[in-house]
Parts: sequence; structure tokens; C-alpha cells
Amino acid sequence: MADRTSRVSVKRKEKVENKTNDEKEKEKAKCGKKQDKVVKKPEIAPEPCPGGEDKKNGEVAGAAGMQVKKSDGNGEFEPIELPPFEIVTGAQMSPFYFKFQFRNVEYSSGRNKTLLCYRVDTQGGSTEPLTGYLEDEHATAHAEEAFFQQVLPDSNPSQEYDVTWYVTSSPCVACATKLANILRQRKKLRLCIFCSRLFECEEPEIVEGLKALANAGCKLRMMKPSDFQHVWETYVEKEDQSFTPWEDCQENYSYYVEKLADILK
Repeated sequence: MADRTSRVSVKRKEKVENKTNDEKEKEKAKCGKKQDKVVKKPEIAPEPCPGGEDKKNGEVAGAAGMQVKKSDGNGEFEPIELPPFEIVTGAQMSPFYFKFQFRNVEYSSGRNKTLLCYRVDTQGGSTEPLTGYLEDEHATAHAEEAFFQQVLPDSNPSQEYDVTWYVTSSPCVACATKLANILRQRKKLRLCIFCSRLFECEEPEIVEGLKALANAGCKLRMMKPSDFQHVWETYVEKEDQSFTPWEDCQENYSYYVEKLADILK
């Protein structure tokens, strides 16, 4: 479900011609073109999601990536469809990845992914809790939606589920709406979401989406330093490294707690 950013690469076909070095140098000077290379767009702050909502993740769900190449004839660029990026799943992430993506800064430029660490407990069940994490690439389903597609697609109507998420950013409007609908349909599924950051929390549609999600029974919380410690211990491939909260971790937590309280009051 989180707004999705496509990546663009530019590739030109070069013609092989019998020209002298002097001629080639003159053409380079005249055209002022650099040598061909793959150009990758830098990560930027989240952009709008389909349906008018800006999502922490970047683009229209299901949208294909785009590659551009120069045609041989008139010098114009022609689009080539690339397959969409997919949801990445795993048990543990790298320490650097965690510290960058989960940092609870107010302005999240460059943090345009959604990382979702999950734990699923079945009440009265004999199985161990189901844990792992999802990461979206902003061109397919957002991580929140992918959880219910890949991790918990179906639920036993008679079985109670306690689902806990630790996410890098709160849901977009589309995700909040879908989650609220799922909670209304699956009466025995309880969802608690711990958010590192609030996504576009000044936007009225985001505020209404989070309120609707809370009214559907979802518990929305902000991640405090001990929650980051828990994610580090459970979902990070840390080896012998220990976790030290960043300098403004507690301060930013307090800031977001006030923001969330204002939204849900």
C-alpha cells in the first residue's frame, strides 16, 4: 500500500562511423554532450499516492517502471516498459538500513521506502509467533497491503490474531482506508501499529484516514526509544553490534506523540 517513485535510466545507441579524431572532437565541442551513462534518480521525499493522497512511498500501485532510449532516426526519446519493482521480504535487515530508514526525523527526505516489521500471534495457538519484515519499492502494492497479500492473506474465522507492526511511517490515505476495511471484515484480527514517523500529518485527508483507522479498532502508537531497541534486537542482522539511540530520538518521539494525540483527539 505506502507513494511510489519510478526509476529512470537513459541509454543511447551510438553509431559507429569512420570519422577522424578531429571530427569527433569538433562534434563533441559543438554538441556539448557527455559520454553516455546510466542515470539513476536520487531518492527523494515521498510523493503523492493514487487517489490524491501523498504516500510515504511513492507511486501508483502496479505502475511499471520506465526506461528511456534514444531512437536511431530523429533523436527523440522513446519509452520502454520495465517490470515493476517488487515487495522485498526477509527475516532481518542490515544495521545501516535500519538506522537510516527508521530514524524518527521530522523531514524524511531520501527515506522514500516503507519498512514494515511484523509479529503475528495466534491466541491459543501452539505455533511460534510469525515474524519478519517487508519493504516496498513504491511501484507495486504498499507494504501494508502486501502484508495481507503475502503474510496473512486468509484468516481462520474462529482464530484470534494479534498483529503488531513497527513501520517507518504511518499509512497513506489509501492504506488507512484498506486497513480499516480489513479490520471491519476480520472481526477477530487486532492490529497495533507503532510508527517511527507520521506521514504528511498536516494534510486533512491524512488526518481523516488515521482517524478512520483508529475508529476501526487499530491501535496507533509512536515508536519510543525502547521500541527502536526491540526492533534492533529482533529484526536487524546486528551480529555483535549494540544499539545506541540517536541523539534526538527521545525528543522526536515526544514531538510525534503530541502530533498523533492532536490527530486522534
